[in-house]
Amino acid sequence: MSPLLDDIQIRDPFLLSLPGSSEYLLFGSTDKNIWSGPATGFDCYRSKDLASWEGPFPAFRPSSDFWSQEQYWAPEVHEYQGRYFMFATFTAPGRLRGTQILSADRPEGPYQPWSEGPVTPHNWQCLDGTLHVDQEGMPWVVFCHEWKQVHDGAILAQRLTKDLRRAEGVPVFLFSASEAPWSRALDVPSVKVREFPVYVTDGPFLFRLTSGRLIMLWSSFGDDGYAMGIARSESGTVLGPWIQEPDALWSANGGHGMIGRTLDGGLFLTLHQPNNSPDERAAFFPLLELKDTVLLQAAAGATSTSTSQGVDTASSGNKD
Repeated sequence: MSPLLDDIQIRDPFLLSLPGSSEYLLFGSTDKNIWSGPATGFDCYRSKDLASWEGPFPAFRPSSDFWSQEQYWAPEVHEYQGRYFMFATFTAPGRLRGTQILSADRPEGPYQPWSEGPVTPHNWQCLDGTLHVDQEGMPWVVFCHEWKQVHDGAILAQRLTKDLRRAEGVPVFLFSASEAPWSRALDVPSVKVREFPVYVTDGPFLFRLTSGRLIMLWSSFGDDGYAMGIARSESGTVLGPWIQEPDALWSANGGHGMIGRTLDGGLFLTLHQPNNSPDERAAFFPLLELKDTVLLQAAAGATSTSTSQGVDTASSGNKD
């Protein structure tokens, strides 16, 4: 029996549309307990309609000598120069968290280590790296400098070599979490003892609108828990400056999203909700594209169930 979205525990969902095979692949943090204990790897699921799914299929399984064996988070898969590359977060005792790049000949994998270790700074606590290729064809990893090290979580951009094997140059600061009017200091007992307010940055994802404007989704905490907002690059480049929209795109109990297109060109939002384990599920929502931003097509409340939420794979948004 094919699983439905309600059957699939997954955080940080990433949906890859494959026009050539008329199907979608869903990746994400798929271990039952991503917070502690040995990691298994990353799984993926396959669908033709965003409702019924096949899987799980193993997309990445570490070898015994891979540097990380725990906390496998937030895999993203991007096609680049004829191959598929997975950007994912890994952790190991005695090492700081970072984003490593994996690669495969096929979108479903199996993925193998590609970069020379993490491409984020080795002396920084980093997570949720995403690929951005600028208008000159240069690849960047955009990532979070985690609040656990800097208190006010930040998002930075790091240039990569064209083969994605390693970082090049130095990271460029883009913005801090507290710059967003909707972002709130983390209010949990484990961080209340800290001397400074703590603001979270999670899950950056860049998307170029039809108008040419560059926007970024990213997640933090708002008045009603985990939330996701939009930043807009005033220059149209990854270097910004980045201007924060005053209100969150998704305001309560969900986030770590990405923007994609259905096989017929419709624009959609993918995120996980709710934010508590083991209840998190992937959800898809149609988006309306404007000149400078995107909006949810319908007023979908944060308590909606994890379904395709009206995403019409025939037509649900603007086309390129």
